[in-house]
Amino acid sequence: MTPVSADATTVATSPPAGLRRPVVSSLRLGLVASILVTLGSYGVGDIPRANTWLQDASMAWVTYGHGKSVAGLLFWAGVALMVWAWVRLGRTFLAHRSDADVPDADGSPTAETAVDGEVSGLRWWAVAWALPLMVAVPVYSRDVYAYLAQAALLRDGLNPYADGPATSPGPLLDSMAQVWATTTAPYGPFFVEIARGVTEVTGDNPVAGVFAMRLVMLPGWLLAIWAVPALARRLGRDPRIALWLAVFNPMLVIHLVGGPHVEMLMAGLLVAGVALVVARRHVVGLLVVAVAVSIKITAGIAVPFVLWIWLAHIRSQRAVRPRDVVAIVGAIVATTGVVFGVATLVVGHGLGWLTGLGYADRIVNWLTVPTAVAHLVTLVAAPFTALPLPPVLSVARTVGAVALAVILVATWWRFRHDERTAVVGVAVAMAAVLALEPSTLPWYYSWALVFAGAALLGRRSLAAIVAACAFGLIVFQPDDSILLYEPVDLLVAAAIAGFAGWSMVRKDSPRPRNLVRPQRRSGQGSPSTGAP
Repeated sequence: MTPVSADATTVATSPPAGLRRPVVSSLRLGLVASILVTLGSYGVGDIPRANTWLQDASMAWVTYGHGKSVAGLLFWAGVALMVWAWVRLGRTFLAHRSDADVPDADGSPTAETAVDGEVSGLRWWAVAWALPLMVAVPVYSRDVYAYLAQAALLRDGLNPYADGPATSPGPLLDSMAQVWATTTAPYGPFFVEIARGVTEVTGDNPVAGVFAMRLVMLPGWLLAIWAVPALARRLGRDPRIALWLAVFNPMLVIHLVGGPHVEMLMAGLLVAGVALVVARRHVVGLLVVAVAVSIKITAGIAVPFVLWIWLAHIRSQRAVRPRDVVAIVGAIVATTGVVFGVATLVVGHGLGWLTGLGYADRIVNWLTVPTAVAHLVTLVAAPFTALPLPPVLSVARTVGAVALAVILVATWWRFRHDERTAVVGVAVAMAAVLALEPSTLPWYYSWALVFAGAALLGRRSLAAIVAACAFGLIVFQPDDSILLYEPVDLLVAAAIAGFAGWSMVRKDSPRPRNLVRPQRRSGQGSPSTGAP
C-alpha cells in the first residue's frame, strides 16, 4: 500500500468548508493592510490637481507636513503588512499543496472537497482585500485620469484616436500625467466606449470619475477571482496556489484596484474566457476573450492558443481531421473579428487606436531587456565615447521586437500538445512580451500571473515572483515617482524584496519566530512547512 504523506493527511482531514487558523490569521492581516493602504493614500497618492475636494472635506492637512508623514507611515505599513500576509499565505498553501503532479498529493474526494471549500472562502476574502481600495486615492499612477480625459473627448464629439486630451483643457487634463497630454488613446473600442459612458455620468469631476471607473472595472477583478482557481483546478493544479499567486498578490491588488488600471478589467475577462474554453464552452469563451482584446490589444496574444485547447478536446474523443483545423481557425477568426468589429463600429473611429500603441516607447525604464541592454551599452562605452541613449535604445528595441516575434511563434508551436501546456504557453508568451516590449510597468505583470497558476512552479520560482513583486511595490512610489535610477533607494528595495523572497524558501521563516506556526497533530510532532 502506498503511504499517505503527512501533508496529504492534513488536507484529507481538513474541514470541508473551513480555512485553517494560520490562513484566516493571514487573511485578516491582509484586510487590515488594505485599509491602511487606503487611509495612507489620501496623503501620498495621486490626488486630482486643481481640485479642492480635500479642503472642502477639511482633510487638506493630510497632504503636507506632519499629516503627510503620518499618511506615509500608514501607507507603507499597509504595504509591508500585506506582503507579510501574502508570504504567510503562500507558505501555508505550499505546505499543503494539492497539485495533481505532486507525488504525495492526495487525490481522494475528501481532499478535493476540503480544497474546494477553502477556495470558496478564499474568494470572499479576495473580495474583502479589494473593497477598501475601491475608495482609495489613485496610487502609483495617474493613468485613470488619462482614461477619463480620453473618454471625455469621445463624449464631446472628438476622436480620442486622433486628438490628445490637451485638445480639451479642464480638470481631467490637469490631473493626468502630462507626458500623455498630447498622445492619442491606445485602448480598444470597447474600453473607450465604457469610459465614455462613465464621463457621461460624472462629467469632468475627477473624484466621481475615478470611483465610477473602479466600479465599471470591478467585474473584471471579480471574474479573475472566479476564473483563476477554476482554471487551475481544471488543469490539475492547486487552485489555492493560483489564487494566492495572482488575486492575493499585493502588487496586483494595490496597482490594479488602487491604481486603478484597465488591466483590472482586461485580465479578468481574458482569464475567464480562457477558463471557459478549457471547460469546453469554446464559443462563449472566445466571445469573452474577444471582448478582452477589444479592451486592450495585448489580450490577443492568447487567441492563437485557443486553437490548441480546442483541438485537444477533439483529440480526446477522436482523431483530428484537417477540416477540424480549418473549422476551428474559422470560428476563432470570425468570433474575435465580429466582436472587435462591432465595438469598432459603435465607437465609429476605425482602427485609430493602433497609432496610440506607439507612444509606449516614451516610458524608459530598465525593466525590459532592450532598455536594460541600451543602458548597459551606453555605460560600457562611456569611458571611450559619448553614445546618446535614444539611438541606442531605438536599435535595441528594434532587435527586441524581432526577437519577440520569433519567440511568440516558437512558443505557440512549442506549447501545442494539450490544454494544460497551451495555457502555460499563454503565460510564457505574456512573459516574453513583458521582457522584450519597449517598456513595462508593474500592473502589466497581471497578463502573465493570472495564467501562472496553470504551471507547476517550484518554491524557488515562487520565491522569485514574490521578490519581484515586492520590488515593484517599492521602486514605484505611490505619488507616481520612480526609484529605478536612485542607487541607494534601489539597494534598499532590493534588500527588502530579497528578504521577502528568502522568506518563501526557508523552512523556518523569520517571523520573528515563524511566519507560519506549525499545527500539531495527535501522535505527531510539528510538521515541516517545506513544500513537497
